Amino acid sequence: MRIVSAVLASVCVLTAQAEELPSTVAQALKTAGIPASATAAWVREVDAASPRLAVNARSALNPASTMKLVTTYAALDLLGPAYVWRTEAFAGGTVSEGVLTGDLHLKGGGDPKLTYDQFGRLLRQIRARGIREIRGDLVLDRGAFVTANGDPSRFDAQPMRPYNVAPDALLVNFKAVTLQLVPDLQQKTLLVSTEPAPANLDLINKVTLGNGNGCGDWKERLRADVFAHGPTTRLVLTGVFPGACPEQRWNIAVMDHPQFVLGVFQQLWAELGGSLSGGVRDGPVPADARPIAVLPSPTLAEVVRDINKFSNNVMARQLFLTLGMEAGRRPAGTEDADAAIRAWLEARGLALPELVLENGSGLSRRERISAEGLGRVLQAAWKSAVMPELVASLPVTATDGTMRKRLKQNGVAGQAHIKTGSLEGVRSIAGWVLDRNGRRWIVVFFVNHPNAGGAQAAQDALLEWVHAGK
Repeated sequence: MRIVSAVLASVCVLTAQAEELPSTVAQALKTAGIPASATAAWVREVDAASPRLAVNARSALNPASTMKLVTTYAALDLLGPAYVWRTEAFAGGTVSEGVLTGDLHLKGGGDPKLTYDQFGRLLRQIRARGIREIRGDLVLDRGAFVTANGDPSRFDAQPMRPYNVAPDALLVNFKAVTLQLVPDLQQKTLLVSTEPAPANLDLINKVTLGNGNGCGDWKERLRADVFAHGPTTRLVLTGVFPGACPEQRWNIAVMDHPQFVLGVFQQLWAELGGSLSGGVRDGPVPADARPIAVLPSPTLAEVVRDINKFSNNVMARQLFLTLGMEAGRRPAGTEDADAAIRAWLEARGLALPELVLENGSGLSRRERISAEGLGRVLQAAWKSAVMPELVASLPVTATDGTMRKRLKQNGVAGQAHIKTGSLEGVRSIAGWVLDRNGRRWIVVFFVNHPNAGGAQAAQDALLEWVHAGK
């Protein structure tokens, strides 16, 4: 009986330890004004049968961008790291002496990284086929995905922020332009250029150059307004740019998808010596149209790295819909992607009854998962064939991505691959930590509270505690 009692007492002690946050973490939360009840944590060695730490671990909380781990692991596992998207061009008429008498059709395959440079490569292929003049329209086949007609300001009243761009089967350059802001102190003016420079975008720069030594949050001192001006979109910039600031870059989304594609096409096509007489419209590729160019995307492994290292929301949403598309649904919508991920989880033996998916990126007020649920997904990922690609896609502490500035001059620097998440009222981390004894741990830590913005010290303290391996 004494032996049994001793074993039971030991189990009780371990259970109590597993249900209490480390003192350094608890103190950091207290300092930030965050109650432990607003958090969830789960820590488990990758090959262990039970967690070392489990606090509110089965509570369904908003994970913010750590939800991207579910989407990216599902994609790597279902599609394979070498998967690529295809953007195709078709001639819908006759070609003679460099003239296409008819429409040029562009068919999108959902490529999340069809950048300005990549789009230019596609157009150079078309030009190399001898086509110079297009006497017809630019027709966009965007039928791979359900066309999103939602309000881009719905999430946070910031419709021009690139992270609020809706997914699209023919997403060019994330539907965003980069404004290059260059102060000219001698002329006391601010020079503004754009890349790309859509032919149907009219930039009006009314920004003045300010005095003073401070730079601060320069973007908050500027304003961008968009107006329809016939077939042109007019972007008007006003405000004061601090003269002490160096050159800055400002990414902004100002046009709808078809008009943006048209404008970038017109810009690049003119640079290649081409002309387009028509406008832009949506439509499927006719059966008798001839293929004239195809552009494969970077591999899925490369795309997943961009999504997780830099927490790219629009790329994650493109990938989410791709899972629905590859499950056989065209056009693919959010319900199809949701069903594809749930079927995959079930096949993997990862039932997550608390899971709520909206867009797979974590840029959502609705998405939910438990710390234990996400931890179990990461445990399955560790044992999967695509583990190297998924782990390598995560930011490394004190090194790169969204963890570049965290935990410098600390033992855990360079020893953890951690995905971060940040929304108003939400801070999260999830990933793998290598402790000082050479053991690998899965770590998930969610904070859902109005003071979540102050949770970084507590999350860093948890990573330090795990790395210490005590």
